[in-house]
Amino acid sequence: MKQWTKEVEIDAPIEKVWQFFDGSLENMQKIMPQVVENKAIHVTDERVGSVYLQKYKEGKRVMEYEVETFVYMDSIDKKQMKVGFTLANMFDITAQYELNRLDAVRTSFKYTTTNRPLKWFVKPFLLFASDKVVVEFVQRVKSVAESESEKAVL
Repeated sequence: MKQWTKEVEIDAPIEKVWQFFDGSLENMQKIMPQVVENKAIHVTDERVGSVYLQKYKEGKRVMEYEVETFVYMDSIDKKQMKVGFTLANMFDITAQYELNRLDAVRTSFKYTTTNRPLKWFVKPFLLFASDKVVVEFVQRVKSVAESESEKAVL
């Protein structure tokens, strides 16, 4: 299993950043443009155990998988969500998003993802996997959240 973690400070209120993870498909697509559908299959009151059918477009191919919520916390100063899914029967993937209020207009964002190969022949690919995708994702969240926050002020 391989794990990557990146953290960044975002010049935007915690609620503005959270809307991209816990909001509409339209908001989610601002930080995850390849997600083309996110449909609820089973939603629990506490959100843990909820399952969504998600479609992800990679080039011309659309992949479909079920995303389960493992951790969910939505308080004033801290927000956290951990989800997991199996991709193409090859990898078990988890993604954890943690937001902490630094003050009224600044948020700490920490992203942790794990990738566990399910087939022996894909294990070597993880040896050479870099954190490039993780770094780009964290920067996209920062950029989009700050841009959206700026628009709200104007």
